[in-house]
Amino acid sequence: MKPEGRAELVRRYAGNPILTAAGWPGNVNAVFNPGVVEFEGTTLLLARVEDRTGISHLAVATSADGLTDWVVDLDRAMVPDLSSHAERFGIEDPRITRIGEQYIIVYTGYSGDGALVALASTSDFRSYERRGVVMPPEDKDAALFPCRFDGRFALLHRPVSATPSAAHIWLSWSPDLRHWGDHAILLRAREGAWWDAHKIGLCAPPLATAQGWLLLYHGVRTTAAGSIYRLGLALLDAEQPERVLARSREWLFGPETPYERIGDVDQVVFSCGWQLDDDGDTLRIYYGAADTSICVATASLAALLDWLASQNG
Repeated sequence: MKPEGRAELVRRYAGNPILTAAGWPGNVNAVFNPGVVEFEGTTLLLARVEDRTGISHLAVATSADGLTDWVVDLDRAMVPDLSSHAERFGIEDPRITRIGEQYIIVYTGYSGDGALVALASTSDFRSYERRGVVMPPEDKDAALFPCRFDGRFALLHRPVSATPSAAHIWLSWSPDLRHWGDHAILLRAREGAWWDAHKIGLCAPPLATAQGWLLLYHGVRTTAAGSIYRLGLALLDAEQPERVLARSREWLFGPETPYERIGDVDQVVFSCGWQLDDDGDTLRIYYGAADTSICVATASLAALLDWLASQNG
């Protein structure tokens, strides 16, 4: 039985999954882990598409209501530069942040030496300018804040610690999106039997709220049957994002349905993007299910903040 109240906090869309390989143009293995923005009056997903070669690229799908009648435009895809060491085995898991008139895409390059963090920018989601590697392997799960703090950009990311099986969320700073420093751990993975022990990572880009920056992050629980990816929340200070104000003790959202429990990677819900509706409260969370399909769930922002306040610890 689910803990009371959890089903009311995050509600799966009855039409899930909203995008699958079976409905995608051409023969692909899986579509999952999309970044999301509102663009030209539509909801735009930049989805990770894994071809049958095993190599992933990023592709555009748009919808007027963010739920149905998705239009996939293959001509707008961001494809990996396979001649580049940084993207030798594909590109994955984009997070999108609007800064001025540009959309900055923070994505994972799958290099010959492992995962790394790279940036690209676009104004139309048709042409993409590579801005280069900003964090070397092994690093991923990265996103930018949509503003500067005292003239500096801030990046959340997840390097893998030298300590075996330990991975935390870090915060780094830059004056120009090229040179990064003042690296520090922001959120540590818990230890022991916690749902977010040993390995955590950022999900969607940070969301500005009246109480501070709301973070959606994933925790990985390792069991005898394999890993379980679930989502939780944290809150950062609005002016000093290095200050953690709250963090949930319990996980908020986890794999429960067949399409989340069974797929290329079982027992996974993983989000790279969320979108706040015009009412200022309805939050749409787009997520990959079992590394196989794309789904969406909704929640009340006010209810999430209230729940986080009750959960802090």
